[in-house]
Amino acid sequence: MKLSDFRKCRLELADGTVFPGYAFGAVAGAAGETVFSTAMVGYPETLTDPSFEGQLLCVTYPLIGNYGVPAGRVDADGLQATFESEAIHVRALIISDLSFDYSHWSAAKSLDGWLKEQGIPGIWGVDTRRLTQILRENGSMPGRLVQEDAEPLPFDDPNVTNLVAVASCKEVIRYNAGADRKVVLVDCGVKHNIIRCLLKTGVEVIRVPWDYDFNADPGMNGYDGLFISNGPGNPDYCDAAVEHIRQTMNIGKPVFGICMGNQLLAKAAGGRTYKLRYGHRGHNQPVRMVGSDHCFITSQNHGYAVDEKTLSADWEPLFINLNDGTNEGIRHRSRPFFSVQFHPEASSGPLDTMYLFNRFVSML
Repeated sequence: MKLSDFRKCRLELADGTVFPGYAFGAVAGAAGETVFSTAMVGYPETLTDPSFEGQLLCVTYPLIGNYGVPAGRVDADGLQATFESEAIHVRALIISDLSFDYSHWSAAKSLDGWLKEQGIPGIWGVDTRRLTQILRENGSMPGRLVQEDAEPLPFDDPNVTNLVAVASCKEVIRYNAGADRKVVLVDCGVKHNIIRCLLKTGVEVIRVPWDYDFNADPGMNGYDGLFISNGPGNPDYCDAAVEHIRQTMNIGKPVFGICMGNQLLAKAAGGRTYKLRYGHRGHNQPVRMVGSDHCFITSQNHGYAVDEKTLSADWEPLFINLNDGTNEGIRHRSRPFFSVQFHPEASSGPLDTMYLFNRFVSML
């Protein structure tokens, strides 16, 4: 096909920068926060990660779509076996070069076809190196994808709304019911591989909506520990979850948080969070365990971070980011509360820190 055969579209940033390109996926407009990820592989998992809710995602790796998209499949626990949730959560995908042909034993459709099915637009032919430079220098910013001859949507900053409420489940869901130990999972937009990792340890997982008062539910009396999941957007909108986490801490039951869970645990402990200039998104973020020379390569997807200086002396940093020195986890000095900013379950990404799930379960 010739380039002239493709429908034109453009990416407009709030600072006035325009990137021309070619449309794929759904013929639709989109508006949200423009961010970038350095992941080289794993686009099916990335696009279905609820932490990307509200965002226009630029993938810096130049070739996307070459291994297609697997068929959706539900496992014995009712979880997506090939994706991280039931739907794509990015509002638009921005790439350099789209592969219309794909080859992989598990592929069932093309990336272009999948986005069409899901109603998600994409743009290819973009100078993603230049776009990434702009986002690094000026920070993540509102952007919009505009189809040729279409009226643009207004710019939208999703960080001024409660995206966790959008991504969270709407009712209580139980997995592996009847197991000896029970973990309440506060769903802020949980990735399905987190649930799978917890289930592999043999516990019952009780998944509850982000604002659910599980301590007041008689049906959950005797739960053994609390897990706080990842999720999108601004943690300042999650006061209800923070209060319920604080109640669990007062009881003294073990608490483990990942990503958004790190931020909400810090807020429950009296600390504060802040927005990073362009966030951490990718599979190659190096972290060091504080007080040791142990370093790990981690998968990350977040735009906010914990200000560890605002925590009391009862708390200490657990990991730090080796690129920019920001907090990557906290722990209480004497009680069984800890969290990490990165994704030990990866999917996709490195599995160097998977042991943290077993560490949590050993505390129950």
